[in-house]
Amino acid sequence: MSSTSAFAVKSLDHVVLTVKDIQATINFYTQHLGMTHEVFRSNDTERQFGSQKINLHLSGHEFEPKAATVQPGSGDLCFITEHPIDEVLGAWKTAGLEILKKT
Repeated sequence: MSSTSAFAVKSLDHVVLTVKDIQATINFYTQHLGMTHEVFRSNDTERQFGSQKINLHLSGHEFEPKAATVQPGSGDLCFITEHPIDEVLGAWKTAGLEILKKT
C-alpha cells in the first residue's frame, strides 16, 4: 500500500474531552476504568490518566485554541508530526481540504 501524503503523523499526542463536570469525569476514569489521575498543568485544566494523555476541559471554560462550537461530549485528537505545520497546511490546501480556523 503506497501513501500519497506529503507528510506522516508520528504518533497521537493527546485526546481532549470537553465535559460538564470535571470531578465526575475523573471519578469515572479512576473508579470504573482503574486509571490513575494526574494533573500535569499548573492551571489545573488538563489531566492525564495513566500512560494515556486525556485532557479534560470544563465546558464554557475552554482555552485557546478551541473548536468554534465545542460542547460537552465533544472531543478532538491531537497528533505529532515531524513536519513543519506550514508544510502540512500547504499539503492539505493543495489536496483541496478546507481548513476551518476560528478568528
